[in-house]
Order: sequence, then C-alpha cells, then structure tokens
Amino acid sequence: MAPQPSADAAQTVKVALLLPLTGPSAGIGQSMLDAAQLALFDMAGDRFELLPRDTKGSPAGAAEAARLALAEGARLILGPLFAAEVAAVKPVAQNAGVDVLAFTNDWTQAGNGAFVMGFVPADQVGRVAGFAKSRGVSRFVVLAPRTPYGDAVVSAMQGATERLGAAAQVERYDAAVTDLSGPAKQVAQGAGQPQAVLLAEGGNRAQGLAAALAANGVSPQQVKFLGTGLWDDAQQGTAALGQEPALVGGWYAAPTPQARAAFESKFEQTYGRKPPRIATLAYDATSVAAVLSRAGGAMDRKAMTNPSGFEGLDGLFRLRANGLVERGLAVLEVAPTGARVVDPAPPSFDVLGQ
Repeated sequence: MAPQPSADAAQTVKVALLLPLTGPSAGIGQSMLDAAQLALFDMAGDRFELLPRDTKGSPAGAAEAARLALAEGARLILGPLFAAEVAAVKPVAQNAGVDVLAFTNDWTQAGNGAFVMGFVPADQVGRVAGFAKSRGVSRFVVLAPRTPYGDAVVSAMQGATERLGAAAQVERYDAAVTDLSGPAKQVAQGAGQPQAVLLAEGGNRAQGLAAALAANGVSPQQVKFLGTGLWDDAQQGTAALGQEPALVGGWYAAPTPQARAAFESKFEQTYGRKPPRIATLAYDATSVAAVLSRAGGAMDRKAMTNPSGFEGLDGLFRLRANGLVERGLAVLEVAPTGARVVDPAPPSFDVLGQ
C-alpha cells in the first residue's frame, strides 16, 4: 500500500515562479528569483513552497516550465517575464484552471486568467492628469511617438481628460525622428496655448523634447511638463532628468520611492549587488501568493481580486477582473538633484473609489 501524505504535506501550497535563469536575460531572472526569496523569508509560512523554473527566455521554454510546475501541483504561476512567454504560458495555465501573475508590462497580455504586474501607462497618466487638473490645468497636449506605447499613452490621456472635463490635443511623431524640433513645433504651432504637455518619452528623449519645446516658445514657466512612468528610471533617475532645466518642476506619477529604497538596501546587503527596477514585481507577486496561502490557501480569482488590494513595495495595488493591475501612485516633481513627492500615494482604494 502506498504511503499516505501527511496532513502538513496535503496542505502545502505550491506556487510556480517562471523566470529566465539561463540565456541572455539570466541576470535579471536571477535577481528576480533573489527578490522572491526575500519575500519568502519575510512573508511565507511553513506550508508555502515556491517552485522556480527556468523559461530559458523563450516562449517554448516558458510553456514547458509551466507544464512541469503544474504537473508538480502548482496552484498559481508567478511570471514569466516577457510578453511572448506570457502568451505561450496562458493557454497552458488556462487548461489547468490556474491563474498567472505575469511580470511583463505589455498590457495586451492581460485577461483570460493572466494579470499584468508590470508598470503600464494607464494609471500613471490618469493620476498625473488628475493632479494637474486639481492645480488648475484644463488644456492638455499629449506629445507621443507613433508606437504601441505612444498609442496607450494617448488613449489614457483622452480617457482621463474626458473623465475630468478637460481637453486633450494630440500630436504624434515618427519614433525614429532625431530632430526633436519638429515635434516641438507641432505643439508650438497648435491651436491655442496648452497649460500642460505630456511627454510619452523618458531619459534623453524626454530631455531633448523639453529643451526643443522651450526653444520653440513652449516655456516651462507658462506650460507644465508632465511625464509617464518612463521618468521613474532607476538607472538614470530623475536627477538625470533634472539636469535639463526645462524639465525641472515637471510632474509624473510613480510609486513612492521610500519603500522601494528600503528593499533595495536590504537586497544589496543580502546579495552584494543592486537589484534591477523590476525586482520589486517578483517580491510583491510572491508576497501576494504567500498572504493568500496563509489565509487558507485559496488561490481563486475572488481572493486575488479583493477590492481592498495589497500593500506592496511599490505601494498599494489591486488586481482587476480585466487582468490589469491598478496602482495607487504618488505624484513626484523633477528637481535638479532628484525628485520630491508633491502629492502622496492614496492610503487606500476607498480614497480612489471602487
């Protein structure tokens, strides 16, 4: 007669973690695994088991990793990282009736049992537009490249201004353009003077656009420059953005930096290196799984989409039925030496409304 599993073993909640642990993205994958291990230490109980599996950075590898983990009894999948991997994993997970907390920022992968944990523009644009409206801005221009990201930013701004009773003029440009005075002139020569211009670019491109706008008469003294989450770049940082005088005083929405700073310090002390920006996604997803496992092991969609949400390293967030993750963001202002919070993140989703 085969031995029966113990009561403890029967109650163990297994959760898959799919990451590129070999191949060109192995460094990112390993850091995300390390972040997940920190969450295990901080949050998990004795009956929680994480099953890390290597996707090899490919759709086929991700699908195979998912099949193996599901065969071992995984009741939730964390990851994978890349959009093509997520697309390959979703049907495998659906067939098993298991949900996916994916680390991609490709919002088109949301739905059908997959939740996109990555940072997407919708919340960022809505938050910064709402704050600007509260400060008297009602005439916006969105300046965006002709890319899928630009499309999403434009759509988010149009939706936000409609809700706010404001107006949004749209100016698009070729993503490959090197002379940024062209896009700047489109704004300067547009109908009416905007009160704010949203730039759907980060880093050097955002700096170049802001300088070109200022040179063409769109003065940051009269027009507020707004940004997306691309301004929240851990590698360059807002200190680098603030080296462009035209961007100083600009606003963008992002997670409050303080909680992430504490995690980054702990990660560096533990592993001897700095984590990539997206390592917090692995920590937060593992924390969600650990919290649910301690609350009875329910990994069902109702438990995961609790309207009160979860408190993560990147602030308050909740999983919506459409597969997108709604985040409670702060509004930050670019300064020469970094960024400062000008409007704190909401303490609960009751403040934002259900």
